[in-house]
Amino acid sequence: MVTVNEFRGPNDTHLDSLVGQALFGDGAGAVIVGSDPVIGIEKPLFEIVSAAQTILPDSDGAIDGHLREVGLTFHLLKDVPGLISKNIRKSLVEAFKPLGISDWNSIFWIAHPGGPAILDQVETELSLKPEKLKSTRQVLRDYGNMSSACVLFILDEMRKASAKDGHRTTGEGLDWGVLFGFGPGLTVETVVLHSVPT
Repeated sequence: MVTVNEFRGPNDTHLDSLVGQALFGDGAGAVIVGSDPVIGIEKPLFEIVSAAQTILPDSDGAIDGHLREVGLTFHLLKDVPGLISKNIRKSLVEAFKPLGISDWNSIFWIAHPGGPAILDQVETELSLKPEKLKSTRQVLRDYGNMSSACVLFILDEMRKASAKDGHRTTGEGLDWGVLFGFGPGLTVETVVLHSVPT
């Protein structure tokens, strides 16, 4: 995943793009996805268990990105944090029901940061302990919102912090977790992850 946003001055027809430019940063990340790793040669970091994509109801036009002559322009509605937070529980229930998990503090979190308002509202809606979004907030603080690349930076931050803190798994010592992202549409991606021993 690569995200590159270039700065340009606002113009009369795309003033709202200035908000997008202020929110988004540049970043790049890559992962190798495979199956049946050769033990002793390959070292998996996380296991992808399932993935789902949902278009949130009543969210048409909440986040729009367009490639135009002036570059990539964004239009963001003010209620994006509210739309995400009021719909996140449904996405999580659908993803984790087969595993019998319904305590959102019992899993690790790789949450696309979006911005502080989104994180604050998700944390409140799900009654998450502040440490659940620690890696997400650290990446947002250090690099800003790098769009899609953020989740890979957060995966790496969590993996490194788990090893440094002596946790037994790459997921803060927990076995199960969620990679949660969102984008234009308003589309929500929910990926169930299983961590591996550190």
